[in-house]
Formats: sequence, structure tokens, C-alpha cells
Amino acid sequence: MGRYIGPVCRLCRREGMKLFLKGERCFTEKCAIERRSYPPGQHGHRRSRKSSNYGPQLREKQKVKRIYGILERQFRNYFKRAERQRGVTGENLLSIIERRLDNVVYRLGFAFSRRQARQLVAHGHIEVDGKKVTIPSYLVKPGQKVSVRQKSRDLEIIKQAIEGSRGRGVPEWLSVNIENFEGEIVRIPRKDDINLPIQEQLIVEFYSR
Repeated sequence: MGRYIGPVCRLCRREGMKLFLKGERCFTEKCAIERRSYPPGQHGHRRSRKSSNYGPQLREKQKVKRIYGILERQFRNYFKRAERQRGVTGENLLSIIERRLDNVVYRLGFAFSRRQARQLVAHGHIEVDGKKVTIPSYLVKPGQKVSVRQKSRDLEIIKQAIEGSRGRGVPEWLSVNIENFEGEIVRIPRKDDINLPIQEQLIVEFYSR
């Protein structure tokens, strides 16, 4: 199971925007973007490059990969899957990666970040339709229920995440019952359900070169 294990604040600085990879810290003055808004590296604050069509396309792809914590091979496979589906490829791609189990756990408010949600899934704290699932990339389907395992509901980290996410809201394609530590996938997510500054057409153009 491949994953990025380096310093995540560097990723936000490289993309020039908050990717909210560290949960609560991203909303404080400790956020790296607040203190150093230039790219990482020795010459980051002086770096300037010529613009091209390729540059924005690459940066958009990298940004989305980093937001969701996906490595290149898996992301490319998601794109191929989106191409085979009916509809708009870019929107299909976003719909697929939004339905990853780690993202659903985060969206339901059971974790402060997708990174933390991935850990909860991998450590066996999450169930889908009453069965333990330890694969963060598992794609949930409409009608399925995602819940915190009974023996994991007293974990302080989950209780804190639920309390901290109350003001964040839950997307319309999900419903949540906080008291029962449970959520349900109501429908397939659409582009307008995703409150992220993503230009998915640039990703399509990148892979269509």
C-alpha cells in the first residue's frame, strides 16, 4: 500500500494553497502557508518559471493527488476508469476518488484529515455494512453504510474529530448519524458537491497529451 510519508506542509507550499492535510493545524497561525507562502527549497522564494500549457496541467494533477493522498499509478488507473464510464471524464474522476473509503470517513467527520482517516481505516476501526474494511482505497457505493466499529467508539481521537467537525458540514451525497457513529452514501457525488478549487479539465488535458 503506497503512500507519501514525507513532510506534508511542503506539499501545501509547493502548490501555493492550503490542502488541509494536517487537520486542525491548517486553521491556525502555525500553518506553513501562513508563515512561508513561497515554494519549499533553498531558492523557493526567488523561483520563477516560464508559463506553459503543461505547467498548470501538471500542477493541477499534483494538487488533486496530494489532497486525496494518492500516488501516481493509482491516480492514473482512476483516470482510465473514469474514461471508460459514460459522462464527462473529469467529473467521473472526481466522483471516483471522492468515494474512496478514507475520504468518506473524513467527509463524515470521523477524522480531522484524510491522512488520519486513512490510518483509522488501515488500523481496522471502520466498518462498511457491518463488516471491517482495512483498505483505504475501497470505493463505497450508494446505499452502503460506513460506521466506526463498536469497540473503537471510545477512542479519544475519534471523539475529538467528531466534535471538531461539527461546523464543517457533511456533503449532500452523504447522510450522517453522529450519535450512532454511522453514515450512509445517499448517491454518487457530483462536481458541485466537492467544495475544492479543482479544475478537473486540466487533468484530462494532461493525460490526453
